[in-house]
Amino acid sequence: MLYTDRGPSPRSSMSAAAAGGSAPRPALALALAVALALTLSPSPAQATAGGFSCSPGARPVVFNFGDSNSDTGGMAAAKGWHIAPPEGRAFFHHPTGRFCDGRLVIDFLCESLNISYLSPYLKAIGSNYSNGVNFAISGSTTLPRDALFVLHGQVQEFFFFKARSLELINQGQEAPIDAEAFLNALYIIDIGQNDINALLSNLPYDQVVAKLPPILAEIKYAVQLLYGNGSRNFWIHGTGALGCLPQKLSIPRKNDSDLDQNGCLSTYNRAAVAFNTALGSLCDQLNVELKNATVVYTDLFAIKYDLVANHTKYGFDSPLMTCCGYGGPPYNYDLSRSCQSSNSTVCADGSKFISWDGVHLTEAANAVVAAAILSSAYSRPKLKFDQFCKAR
Repeated sequence: MLYTDRGPSPRSSMSAAAAGGSAPRPALALALAVALALTLSPSPAQATAGGFSCSPGARPVVFNFGDSNSDTGGMAAAKGWHIAPPEGRAFFHHPTGRFCDGRLVIDFLCESLNISYLSPYLKAIGSNYSNGVNFAISGSTTLPRDALFVLHGQVQEFFFFKARSLELINQGQEAPIDAEAFLNALYIIDIGQNDINALLSNLPYDQVVAKLPPILAEIKYAVQLLYGNGSRNFWIHGTGALGCLPQKLSIPRKNDSDLDQNGCLSTYNRAAVAFNTALGSLCDQLNVELKNATVVYTDLFAIKYDLVANHTKYGFDSPLMTCCGYGGPPYNYDLSRSCQSSNSTVCADGSKFISWDGVHLTEAANAVVAAAILSSAYSRPKLKFDQFCKAR
């Protein structure tokens, strides 16, 4: 196995209802998480999973674009942040630049392909780009296009990386990725949460929905640019259950009228579902328009809302409470005292929590989310995650 920077080796049918109102421990192997995911099916028919390993001899390559949900250390490298424990405690046993106690969803997806974890594009020391690059940066948005680290900028970084790699090969030198690998690679996009959150902080729901098209247009433009540069395999994630984040729930409110039966904010979740519905339609459209390309859309809202709605099924005790934060119940979140604050409190067992720091999931929750993605039950078309790395 090719794991690096790690510790010991090793449907939307429910979305509308959830928005309107209605685990494994880190030490367990990903296979157990996959087994759990088989119970996640949002339809009466049970989904079946399997075949998550690449064909012998195939070379899987993944390029990832996104925000802190999939940032494996990019912002820490870019800003020179010295992130302190307890970040990384559950698996790496030291901070890695991830905002999590361990592995992210993207890490589990890489494990399913038996490849090294994706190194950040901006990490100068100790990076391994033989199986892809992670361009995701914490805090990233889609707009404005000229802002630092936005989606468009990440795509431009990819173009530079590809051009430089092919230039080295043409000069007779070695490069981590060749032309064929770029063609057959999987391009993952997981972004939009920060855009939506920013809108919801200042505007009512109807105005937020009216401003979603420009965000979607940027994602479409990114896919079109990548396609025009030779990319053919895309996997695009919708946003999660924003109304279930302790960060949002801790915002003072007049009353609890906006809370649904699971204690989540309906308005935030309605906006997330609206975004995902439009994003799914966009992916369907791109599948028709882009010849010889495959665009898979995965509904992360359904997956992440199910973590809260059915938390006991996955072994979680406190679905809306932060593991690493400040303030105690019900949310243990204080905007002025983050997990990195000296006076923050940390739960004893992160595998019992869904939220790590009020915004990001724990490793235990990420394992369940990754397994659900691998099951194909929440994706359309329902393709296996490893199909892109099979020899052609």
